[in-house]
Amino acid sequence: MQDTDSGQAAQAAPNSTSRLHFDYDVAVIGGGAAGFFAAIHAAEAGASVIIFEKSAKTLSKVRVSGGGRCNVTHNCSDRDKLATHYPRGGAWLRKGFSSFDTTDTYQWFEREGVALKTEEDGRVFPESDQSLSIIFCLENVGKRLGIAVHTHTAIDHLREIAGGFEVGGRDRTWYARAVVVTTGGHPKLEGYDWLAALGHTIVPPVPSLFTFNLPGVPDFKEMAGISVEDGETRLAKAPRREKGALLITHWGLSGPAALKLSAWEARTLAEAGYTGTIEVNWLGMTEKAALEMLKNDRDGFPAKKLCNLAIAGVPRRLFQYLYAQTGLSYEMNMAETGNKHLITLAKKLTADPHTFSGKTTFKDEFVTCGGIDLAEVDAYTMESKKVPSLYFAGEVLDIDAITGGFNFQAAWTTGFMAGQAIAKRFFSPMELPPEHK
Repeated sequence: MQDTDSGQAAQAAPNSTSRLHFDYDVAVIGGGAAGFFAAIHAAEAGASVIIFEKSAKTLSKVRVSGGGRCNVTHNCSDRDKLATHYPRGGAWLRKGFSSFDTTDTYQWFEREGVALKTEEDGRVFPESDQSLSIIFCLENVGKRLGIAVHTHTAIDHLREIAGGFEVGGRDRTWYARAVVVTTGGHPKLEGYDWLAALGHTIVPPVPSLFTFNLPGVPDFKEMAGISVEDGETRLAKAPRREKGALLITHWGLSGPAALKLSAWEARTLAEAGYTGTIEVNWLGMTEKAALEMLKNDRDGFPAKKLCNLAIAGVPRRLFQYLYAQTGLSYEMNMAETGNKHLITLAKKLTADPHTFSGKTTFKDEFVTCGGIDLAEVDAYTMESKKVPSLYFAGEVLDIDAITGGFNFQAAWTTGFMAGQAIAKRFFSPMELPPEHK
């Protein structure tokens, strides 16, 4: 894999479909996870491939994923269940999972020498706990296959020509038979203008996977770092509830239960200007179940002060804060409490409303809801239905997932599908079914 192009220079547009008139068989625009995977699977069939990356380094999101450990995938092997982890694109991805799913991802990296491990929550990481293990693996496979890489190369136009494409950067132009766009999500609609110019519909992008800012709760700053393992969140009066760990931060609320809610409600939250009310269930149980638990505590510890209860799963400092918000007396013994008092506390523990205003991106792992309309892309090949020999993979598509390795799995699956489709179409005697030609 090179950092300079090794293809045959072609400053005039090719005038035939012969591959000799093209710099490369395949140009991949975007050097992330999906881009490398598409490039690798096209190159394995003998295609000459170049990857263009506008920044100084490739695989930057791989580098920061999972706190630098790289959450490669998830161990969910049921394809129908796997699809339910995608707020947008799950049903469409289900077709791709039939060809390359989480098990295939696991086996592929292990075949390439990366030992993986599965944690209790199902997330899969390299045993090294270093994202560099994944980066080196992809880069080394690319080098072995002769894939060229150009960093610091922003592609600013893409034009159809006879038998292929003109791929243009600021300083020069390349020609390729097929193009795979793997540029990831873009926060602004105009970032997709060059693809819309080819006839594609762009689903307007909005952020997904972010934390909730709670400026009206100054006490949270003093409790930053406190977490509960089995919380639950929902937007006020909304039916969807998301379970998981919750983390109090200096600015508000984070953790899987908050992040998953932000993903599923991404468009609703954008339309509301990222203001509203989030309801927090600190126990992850119903109010009725919480009330029964408190009644049992009253019977078991009649001399104990209500404010000093030890609530399983709720750190003491957090419980003291929540108790203070109820207005109940600090001097009240359990024996003195009536059902009315316990109901007040049970409600606070299971339906605690907080006004949020604003959001904070989750670490460096920006995820976008929106992108290329899936109705315009073949789900079996990743080929554009608008422009022949143009393929898409990764987050540039209107696909996004909750945390847990699912976004990377979408990258591996769509990259694999695009690379395989190109290989079968151009570089293999095998043919696709008629409906996918």
